[in-house]
Amino acid sequence: MIKLKDFEDDLNSDSPNLLLVDDDQVFCDVLKRALTKRGFAVICAHSVTQALEYTEEFSPEYAIIDLKLPGQSGLVLVEELTKRDIGTRIVMLTGYASIATAIEAIKLGAIHYLAKPVDADEIVAAFSRIDGDNSTQISKDTLSVGEVEWEYIQRTLVENNGNVSATAKKLKMHRRTLQRKLNKSPIKQ
Repeated sequence: MIKLKDFEDDLNSDSPNLLLVDDDQVFCDVLKRALTKRGFAVICAHSVTQALEYTEEFSPEYAIIDLKLPGQSGLVLVEELTKRDIGTRIVMLTGYASIATAIEAIKLGAIHYLAKPVDADEIVAAFSRIDGDNSTQISKDTLSVGEVEWEYIQRTLVENNGNVSATAKKLKMHRRTLQRKLNKSPIKQ
């Protein structure tokens, strides 16, 4: 197990500290190299528990958090990091983007929400965005039936604090059917 002591040289550098939390080891390694080249001292964690252990000893200036982590949701970590230091600039990443989780991430303290795949330049740009963009184009397309279903499931899951059994019951759906739907990527048009 990696201890925070292994990162002391990085943390003592003049580079801004960045906590990267994702359960995909390869993704973390690639993104860590890219962000290090862009001037960040990057520390990787692969679960909410591990990230919270690290942040007992240091306060990151920046954080990149995956939504879907083993055990607890990345939303739990967004909330906890914001409680510990309101100045931490948090970007939520996910391969399972939904309106409901984007809204919750922002409410809990994330400054931006990006859907994977994403590159290091997009993340760095997201960290520097302070204000919204009122010139953002509004889509003229309506959501497909699959996308509406995905959004409804995600909203209901958030309402039930991530509890799959309670969500399935509320949706009048078998729990295993819901789990299969949640393990799929969102429907694209």
